[in-house]
Amino acid sequence: MTNPAQDQVNILLVDDQPAKLLSYEAILHGLGENILKATSGREALEYLLKTEVAVVLLDVCMPDLDGFQLAAMIREHPRFQKTAMIFISAIHLSEMDRLRGYEMGAVDYVPVPVIPEVLRAKVKIFAELYRKTRELERLNEDLERRVAERTAELESSNAQLLKSEQRRSLALAAGNMGSWNWERSTNEFSWDEGQYRIFGLDPNEFKPTAESFRALIHPDDWNDLAPTFMQLMEKGEPFQAEFRIRRPDDEACWCVTSAAATLNSAGEVVRISGVMTNITERKQAEERQTLLASEVDHRARNALAIVQSILRLTKADTVQAYAAAVEGRIKALSHAHSLLSQSRWSGADFRRLLDEELAPYKLGPDKIRIEGPDVHLGPAAAQTLALTLHEMATNAAKYGALSTATGSLEVVWAVEKGDLVVKWTEKGVPSVHKPPIVGLGTRIIKQSIDAQLGGQMKNEWRSDGLHCVLHIPLEKVTNSTGAKRQGTNAAAPAVKKIAGNRVLIVEDESLVAMELGECLRDMGFEIVGSVSNLDDAKEIAVQKDFDGAILDINLAGQLVYPVADILVKRRKPFVFVTGYRAEAIDDRFKDIFVLQKPIDRALLAGLFEMVDKPKYMSA
Repeated sequence: MTNPAQDQVNILLVDDQPAKLLSYEAILHGLGENILKATSGREALEYLLKTEVAVVLLDVCMPDLDGFQLAAMIREHPRFQKTAMIFISAIHLSEMDRLRGYEMGAVDYVPVPVIPEVLRAKVKIFAELYRKTRELERLNEDLERRVAERTAELESSNAQLLKSEQRRSLALAAGNMGSWNWERSTNEFSWDEGQYRIFGLDPNEFKPTAESFRALIHPDDWNDLAPTFMQLMEKGEPFQAEFRIRRPDDEACWCVTSAAATLNSAGEVVRISGVMTNITERKQAEERQTLLASEVDHRARNALAIVQSILRLTKADTVQAYAAAVEGRIKALSHAHSLLSQSRWSGADFRRLLDEELAPYKLGPDKIRIEGPDVHLGPAAAQTLALTLHEMATNAAKYGALSTATGSLEVVWAVEKGDLVVKWTEKGVPSVHKPPIVGLGTRIIKQSIDAQLGGQMKNEWRSDGLHCVLHIPLEKVTNSTGAKRQGTNAAAPAVKKIAGNRVLIVEDESLVAMELGECLRDMGFEIVGSVSNLDDAKEIAVQKDFDGAILDINLAGQLVYPVADILVKRRKPFVFVTGYRAEAIDDRFKDIFVLQKPIDRALLAGLFEMVDKPKYMSA
């Protein structure tokens, strides 16, 4: 609700960036207060000297005077010793920075990105406190002039205070906030309704005390919180802290509390008042943002590794043929990427993937027929099947049903006994024969279906065309679970030069595995096994004899660490290959060399001789 004009207070916004000033003004517009804007510390001081200001909202980082310097100058003036100042910071502030800010007179901090509801609630509280202070001053002046009406004036004052408290309570509730007080003389805590709501407690059943409050704090956070709180009680220094609480339903919530002390004439703390905010959603958003950034980096590097493998593995007689083959395979990846982007990388629909790949060949209503139920593919499976379908369509366009006007293609799929069964039937091909040489396209199909997805491909060369049946475990194509970190304190040996040339490859991207194998064979290594899933990798790691291993960290959502543990026990040297950054790797393997995707052949050539080189290098 908009305040009457005579009841408006001035809120001064200080930031050197006009765009931020406009955004803060838009956020606070609904409060109905008078908004003043200053683009520098000097301009802000001019406003303060000319105008009464209730709340100053200022940026920590400014070119001429930063927020701390400006706050110190404001506090030095007698008129502004009680003016509320809220810092806005786009950088992470240390505890020393926060304490410095409170020493300069700040009453609160707001981190960037700014949550509009929280900012409005905080500013509204201090505006109301300012307004209430001014009301009390006016009431005191009236009481001095009208002693005869003392009783009536007191009743009016109490009514105004009650309304102000109600508005404050509404503001706290709107911002998912609560307030609390501690009286030193009685050692009693008092909570408002919002405080009980944050903790999920019933006011009729729970009595707030120092002991009961401590029991609600997460044990890992209490050791950091307790000294700060004790310093506040003893010295009256204001503080702000973030910590976790445990609700009765065992839900863990993140909270931030700001507290300040009331001192008597002797400078002793007589009361502590604080405001608490539930910031669980903000914390979860920050965690999601961090995870998303890591996952985007991983997927981008994986995509680059696949493209690199396509470029290196593709063979052709002419430059034009090579360019066409590479372009087709990269377009297939692009189609899959587009579908995954539309779903925010939650997966892709098999029918749409098939439609995208076969769209160029649909020259008539009877040329191509597709039929099957909805099947949702996980991100990794979508990329793999996009390449598989592309190679099958390319072969049909070169030699099969899509290469002749009389040919037709039927793709039918179903879910049978836990498998995705895809039947690819070509008809109307005049001359059909099995290719004498297995080309890269066929190798990609077989490696993708058999090795990467754990399925099976059966080809039958009938008189009028190819009939292919793919059996793929449904859990392999629908699984989109991300890998989670896990760890122990076990020590892992650093990579050392191997005595022989027998190498085990554990990699779930079929094209990357094929490229690794070819590169190592060209360098004189023998590949004793190339596996794409955790169970097979553990079995080979235990049973087979080899001299070293290359381990992809994330195998379709499962971490390869159990295989690494086996190699540690067998004292077999190994290296990691991954699209994730080095910080995402378990700390116990911090001494293991990490080869980052896309893979640099020069690094691969000296892979087992890098004992003294940096532990993490990117191509």
